[in-house]
Amino acid sequence: MWNVLIVDDQNTSRHLMEMMVEGSSDYNLVKAIPLAKMADIYALTMPVDLIIMDVVMAEGPSGLEAAEKIKKSKPDIKILLVTSMPEVSFMERARSIGVDSFWYKETDESPLLSVMDRTMAGEKIYPDAPPTVKLGLADSSEFTDRELEVLRILTTGCPDQEIADRLGISFSTVRTHINHMLDKTGFETRTELAIHARLSGVVIPDM
Repeated sequence: MWNVLIVDDQNTSRHLMEMMVEGSSDYNLVKAIPLAKMADIYALTMPVDLIIMDVVMAEGPSGLEAAEKIKKSKPDIKILLVTSMPEVSFMERARSIGVDSFWYKETDESPLLSVMDRTMAGEKIYPDAPPTVKLGLADSSEFTDRELEVLRILTTGCPDQEIADRLGISFSTVRTHINHMLDKTGFETRTELAIHARLSGVVIPDM
């Protein structure tokens, strides 16, 4: 029987995962907690084989930050990150820090329990791509990687010159990317574009 730690700050989501784990004969629920900043403490002090952890937390470090810390100290613990946000960089960073599997809450066709089983069997389970969401008139899949990089910084309120400096590109290139995204989405201003991008979860900065 595998020991499971659940980390999710959304009460409904956390309770559903608790019931799923407790209803399985293959898993034992060690603890279900709402804060990622406590995850490494439980991982170090309790018998944990698998951590199911949300990426985005309302308070404290993200699931990605906690996962990176745990993998450095306890690399044998399997980590399954879950999220409902389509931010493309989440999967990229999860792979880079050694997260074992990744699952989208609302859209993934594979049941979570199946992903858990396969993860514990040694597989690394990742979706082919983030879920597609609408941003104005466009689908999130219509944006280039560079446009998403510009958009991610834009949502923090940075002026165009600062975006250019941070990405190592010219001011005019930044303006071109923003204008292309305005054309695709139908939004009239960069502020409107940034607000809707953040609300949709297409990009989430500082994770």
